[in-house]
Amino acid sequence: MATTKNPSTPVASGDERRSHDRFEVEWSVDCVADDTFLYAAITNISAMGIFVKTTDPLATGMGVVLSFAPPGYEPFKLEGEVAWINPVRPDGDNPNPGMGIRFMNLRPDDRERLVEVVRTIAYVREPS
Repeated sequence: MATTKNPSTPVASGDERRSHDRFEVEWSVDCVADDTFLYAAITNISAMGIFVKTTDPLATGMGVVLSFAPPGYEPFKLEGEVAWINPVRPDGDNPNPGMGIRFMNLRPDDRERLVEVVRTIAYVREPS
C-alpha cells in the first residue's frame, strides 16, 4: 500500500510497482463506463494514471472515459482502465476508498500534454 510523505511529495513505498511518480491533486473528474456516470475527484496523478476517490469504485478491468481539467490547462478526455480498487470497508477502516485508473490508448499529443502537466506539478512542488 502506498504512503504519502506530505501533500507535495510523490506517493511511494518500498513495495511500489509504479514506475512514475504520483503527485497529490484535488481535481474534479467525470468517469463514464457503459451505462455508469460517476462524478468524483482525482486525488493523485502520474503520467500513467490517476487515483479517483469514490465510495462506488467500478470493477477492475472496466474501461472508462475520463474528463478532467487541470487548473490552467485545456481539458482532457482520456480512456482508462480500472487497474485496482480500494473498496469501502464495513468496519470503516478505509479512509481512502476509490480506484486506480491506468490511462489507455493515449494519443501522442495527449501524452505530451499530460506529461507537461505532471512535470509542472513536480516543478512547482519541489522544495526551494
